[in-house]
Amino acid sequence: MIQVNLITGFLGSGKTTTLLHLLAQKPEGENWAILVNEFGEIGIDGALLAESGAVLKEIPGGCMCCVNGLPMQVGLNMLLRQHQLDRLLIEPTGLGHPKQILDMLSAEVYQPWLTLQASLALLDPRQLSDARVRTNENFRDQLAAADIIIANKQDRWQEEDRQALAQWQAEALAGRLLVSTEYGRIDPALLAQPRRNLRTLPQSEAHQHTHPGSGLSALRLDRNARWRRAFNQGQGYYACGWAFDSDTLFDTIGILEWARLAPVTRVKGVMRIAEGAVSINRQGADFHIETRQTPPPDSRIEIIHDSEADWNQLQSELLKLRLSDKT
Repeated sequence: MIQVNLITGFLGSGKTTTLLHLLAQKPEGENWAILVNEFGEIGIDGALLAESGAVLKEIPGGCMCCVNGLPMQVGLNMLLRQHQLDRLLIEPTGLGHPKQILDMLSAEVYQPWLTLQASLALLDPRQLSDARVRTNENFRDQLAAADIIIANKQDRWQEEDRQALAQWQAEALAGRLLVSTEYGRIDPALLAQPRRNLRTLPQSEAHQHTHPGSGLSALRLDRNARWRRAFNQGQGYYACGWAFDSDTLFDTIGILEWARLAPVTRVKGVMRIAEGAVSINRQGADFHIETRQTPPPDSRIEIIHDSEADWNQLQSELLKLRLSDKT
């Protein structure tokens, strides 16, 4: 039986960082897989998780838990057919609703193969003071569906964030486990906790967005194309991302400043630079960069914002940062 955990959390709560921490502690000899879904079409998390040692299946485009769950079923069935797994970690988009995923994993057809264990929800308590996030239906339902709440980014909290978390805990935790941490550093033993939350959740009516891509694999460059842009929108959010070929290098300081200063909510990417490669992760004013040991096969960067942005201007500034062929 494959042990399965759902790892949810709103935009920027630290899901991918948590996954990397868990995978670094994977028991020797066990075969783990990650089924990851992103709101945007570019597919950033695949590059971030490429060195994790786990089997990886990407479903970009915000599609995992809609269209009757078909993209997730396809991805899940491919993993089951092609690999002998001990554990499967599923990371839906930060704008995803968990109900349909949990219902599907609990379906009779998968019972001979899967054992659904604790569902974990990452929470940045600072978001509890953001009315737009706090009233978001998916944000509320992710927390309601979880068996364990991971209050992440503890190093960034202020006193008002601790108070907001304490108030939420008193009102909504309902006897579930709450773990406070930073950088997603949680005990892997949490994954073995049983699934206890059996409450019925309503299906979100707000979970709607466009489907410009296939919904089954990350964007790839067309033959001879040096770069490509992709766009997605839904639930009041907009995503615009770019992929560049392996020969395109970026000015290190320039790309970091572009990501830091872009007037948007979220920036995430893995970029090839003269020194090798750098991963970029920005949520609001939080800005984290990390050098990569192995350069990715291409460069990918994506922006998510809660309103339309000047994508063409941002693109123009980004293209100017290329060190190689300017075409």
